Amino acid sequence: MLSRFIRRACAPSLISLVVIAPVAFAPFAIASAQTAAKSSATAKPAASKAATAQPAPAAKPLNRANLDTTCAACKDFYQYANGGWLKKNKIPDDKASLGSFGMLGDKNQEVVQKIVADDANRVRDFETKPGTNEWKIGTYYLSCMDTVAMQAAGFKPIKPTLDAIAAAKTTDDIAKLFGTKGTGGGGRGGGGGGGVAPFGIGPSTDPKNSQLVILSANQGGLTLSRDDYLNDNERAVKRRADYLEHVAKSLMLVGESDANSKTEATNILALETAIAKISLAPADMRDPQAMYHKMTMAEFEKMTPHLNVARYLQQQGAKTMADVNVRVPKFFTSIDSIVAAVPVDNWKAYLRWHTVGGAMGSLSGPFRAEAFRWQQITSGVKVAEPRTKLCASSTSNALGEAVGEEWVKRNFSPETKARATKMVDNLVSALRDRINALDWMSAATKVQAVTKLNAFLRKVAYPDKWRDYSAMQIKTGSYYENEKAVGEWNSTRSWARVGKVPDRTEWSMTPPTVNASYSSSLNQIQFPAGILQPPFFDPNADDAVNYGALGAVIGHEMSHGFDDSGRQFDAIGNLRDWWTPDDAAKYKVAAQRVVDQFNGFTIVDDKSFVNGRLTQGENIADLGGLTVGYAALQKALAGKPHTKIDGFTPEQRFFLAWAQIWRGLSRPEAELQNLKTNPHAPGKWRVDGPLANMPEFKAAWGCKDGDDMVRAANLRARIW
Repeated sequence: MLSRFIRRACAPSLISLVVIAPVAFAPFAIASAQTAAKSSATAKPAASKAATAQPAPAAKPLNRANLDTTCAACKDFYQYANGGWLKKNKIPDDKASLGSFGMLGDKNQEVVQKIVADDANRVRDFETKPGTNEWKIGTYYLSCMDTVAMQAAGFKPIKPTLDAIAAAKTTDDIAKLFGTKGTGGGGRGGGGGGGVAPFGIGPSTDPKNSQLVILSANQGGLTLSRDDYLNDNERAVKRRADYLEHVAKSLMLVGESDANSKTEATNILALETAIAKISLAPADMRDPQAMYHKMTMAEFEKMTPHLNVARYLQQQGAKTMADVNVRVPKFFTSIDSIVAAVPVDNWKAYLRWHTVGGAMGSLSGPFRAEAFRWQQITSGVKVAEPRTKLCASSTSNALGEAVGEEWVKRNFSPETKARATKMVDNLVSALRDRINALDWMSAATKVQAVTKLNAFLRKVAYPDKWRDYSAMQIKTGSYYENEKAVGEWNSTRSWARVGKVPDRTEWSMTPPTVNASYSSSLNQIQFPAGILQPPFFDPNADDAVNYGALGAVIGHEMSHGFDDSGRQFDAIGNLRDWWTPDDAAKYKVAAQRVVDQFNGFTIVDDKSFVNGRLTQGENIADLGGLTVGYAALQKALAGKPHTKIDGFTPEQRFFLAWAQIWRGLSRPEAELQNLKTNPHAPGKWRVDGPLANMPEFKAAWGCKDGDDMVRAANLRARIW
C-alpha cells in the first residue's frame, strides 16, 4: 500500500538527492592541449567597474523566495521549504541533477579549474620544475586536454591487451588475463577503469582486528546493476537491449564486424547474467557479520582452483600473501565453476569488452562519443560536459591532495576550520548526553556506546600532513599512460599496507569534496573543507541554520557509528558484539520501523519504491543526525532569547536549513538507477521521512495528530 505521504503530497515527487552524474567525455577531438589550456587559463577579463560599484549584499542563509507557502508545512515539508526553488530552477543539459551538493561542488570546482589551468600555463611556459606537484598537475591536465593526440592514437593504448586476449587458448590463459590491470581512470564515461576480473581482491582492514591490514575478496564482474540482469519488467528489458547495442557498437570500434560484435554482445550479456545470478543483492551485503569469512590463502586457493589466486595477487603487485576475508564464499566457488564451464571464446569476448569499456574515456573521439551516448541513456544528460571541466576533475582525482593543498590556500580559512571543529565537539557532547538519557538502553550498553563515541577520530577540513606524490611518474604525452601511471602508483601504495597497521592519519576524501563520512574500522568521522561552506556552514548565519545543516550532517556521520552496520563495531574498530541481547532486540525493532517506512515511499512514479533495506543505514543516520543536531541547538540557545528571523523561530529555521540542503532536481533516468544501487534515499524522503518521526518537528510547526507530517505514535521510529 502506498504511503499517505505520497497520496496526499502537495506536488508530484520527482525530486531527489543530488546525484553526481557520470563524467561525460567530449565525443570528438576538439583542440590541442596547448590551445585549449592557454585560452581557458589566460583569457583577459573584461574591464571591471568594481572600483565604483558597491559590494553585493551577502545572500541570506534562508530565502523566503525558495518556499512554496501554498503547501502547508505540516502536509509536505519538502515542498513547503523548497517549492519556490524547485519551480524556478532547471537541470543544466550536461548534468543528471541539480541541487545543493552539486551546486557547491561546481563552485569548488571553479577554484580547482583555475589551479590546474594556472599550473598548465606554467608547464607550457617552462616556469615550473619538472617533477614538482605543480608540474605534475599541469602536465596531467595538458595530456587530458590533448584530444588531437588521443585521436591520432585511436585504440593503440589498449591494443597490447587486446592482442594478449586474442592469443588465449585455455581456461588458465583466461585466469591469467584476469590479472590484467586497467588504466586506473577513464572508464565507460565515468572513471574507474580498474581491472577485467569478475571479482576483486585487495588490501583492507581486518574487520575483527582493526590493527591489521589483510586481503578482502569481493564479488564483481557486472556492468549493469544486478537487478537489470535479473528483472523482467519493462525497464530492465529495455536496459538490457540498450546494453547489447552499446557493447556491440563499442566492439566494432576495435575492428569487430557488425555480425560478430552482436553475437559477442549476446554472449557477454549471457555471461554477465550468470554472474548476476550468483551475486548477492547490495541490501544483502549490509550485515558485516554475514560478510566475514576469514581464511588462509591456502584455504582460499582450494576453493578456487581455476582462478590461481596467488598468481593474480602477484600480478597486482602483492608482496605478502596474507590471510583473506572472503566476503561472499558462495560467489567465489560459483565463479570458479563458471570460469571452467564457459567456453574460452566467450570469456575472450567478455575480456575484450571490459578492456574496451574500461578505457573508452581515454581513447579517440569515436570511443568517447559512444561512452557519452551510453551516459545519456543511463543518466539522461543532454550534452557532454566541457572538456576543460572534465580534465580538471580528472586531474583533481589523480593528484587530489596536491590540488587540494592549493585549493585550501585559495579558498579556505583557519578560522572556518576552528569553528567547524568546535561544532563537531558540540555535536559529540550532545550525542553523549542523549545516549546517557536513553530510556530503552541498559546501563551496560550505554557505557560501551559512550566509550565508542569518545574514541571517535575527528578529522576536519584537511590533513595535517599532505600526501607525497614524488614517486608518481607523470610525463608529457599520452593521457592513457598518465592514467595508468596514477593507477600503478595508487596500487603500489595500497599493496604496501598489507600486513601492517592501518594509517589513521590518511584522508579518504580530498579537501574540495562536498561530502562527509564515517569509517567503522577506524571509528572515524571526516568532514572535508569542501562541505564547510554555505549552505552547509555559513559564518554569517544564525546557530539554528548552521545546526540544521552542518550540525545535522555531523550528527548523521556520528550516527553511522551506531546504525544497523556501524553499531556492530566497537570503540577501536573491531567487529564485536558489545550490546546486551535485550538492547540489541529493541534496536532492531526501531530500525525495522525505519525500513518499513521507507519501503512505502516512491519516486518518479507510483511503481518505483525506495528500498528500505538498502537505504537503512543512511535513513537511520538522518534520523539520528537530526535528533542530535536539534539537541545541540537547544544547548547552544540555552539562556538566549529565541528571536524570530524573517518570521521563523530558531526551531523552524533548523528544519528549513535541513530541507534546503536536500533540495534537488534529478532526471528520471538517474533517479531510477539510484533506486537500484544508491544506499541513500531520494532527497524528498530524506526530508519528509525522518521529520515525520520527530515530535520536535511537530512542536516547531504546530502540526497536529493526523497531519501528513506527523507519524502516528505507535508507528514512530525513535533511536537516539
